[in-house]
Amino acid sequence: MKEKENIVYKGKIFDLIQKDVVINDKIYQRDIIRHPGGVGVLVTKEGKILFVKQFRHAINKETLEIPAGKLEYGEDPKTCGMRELNEEAYLECEELQLITSIVSTPGFCDERIWIYEAIHPKLTTHHLTQDEDENIDLVWLNINEAYQMILDQKIDDAKTIIAIQYAFINRK
Repeated sequence: MKEKENIVYKGKIFDLIQKDVVINDKIYQRDIIRHPGGVGVLVTKEGKILFVKQFRHAINKETLEIPAGKLEYGEDPKTCGMRELNEEAYLECEELQLITSIVSTPGFCDERIWIYEAIHPKLTTHHLTQDEDENIDLVWLNINEAYQMILDQKIDDAKTIIAIQYAFINRK
């Protein structure tokens, strides 16, 4: 039997799919979130990491995260990373170097997040406008302080934790 999918909800950010899967000759239903993916960008300068401070309604709290954003379907992750770096942090860089990509919740969601490091970031003179529904502040924290915030469970965003750990391991 071919696996069957039914779109239950089609939204701005994600789609909800109900999929019939065959396991051990039995049919089971799985609810799956289809998401175009996202990109996060680690920005470091003089032993500090740049964070975006914003309120996240899904978890009802303020977060510190690396600059990040959602991919458009079919968009190149580096293109998205450059755009988000410009929109959220008013920065551009010579290059985005891939740190890794992750799938944070493969049990029910196909979202892949690419995590890059901005190489030689600098302020841009032609920055893009932030999304109308974003209200963010930029915060620079020492790498060691950011790492301690992970241990103290004050930073709990997965992509940001990976970026901080990468910066901590590779600090100079």
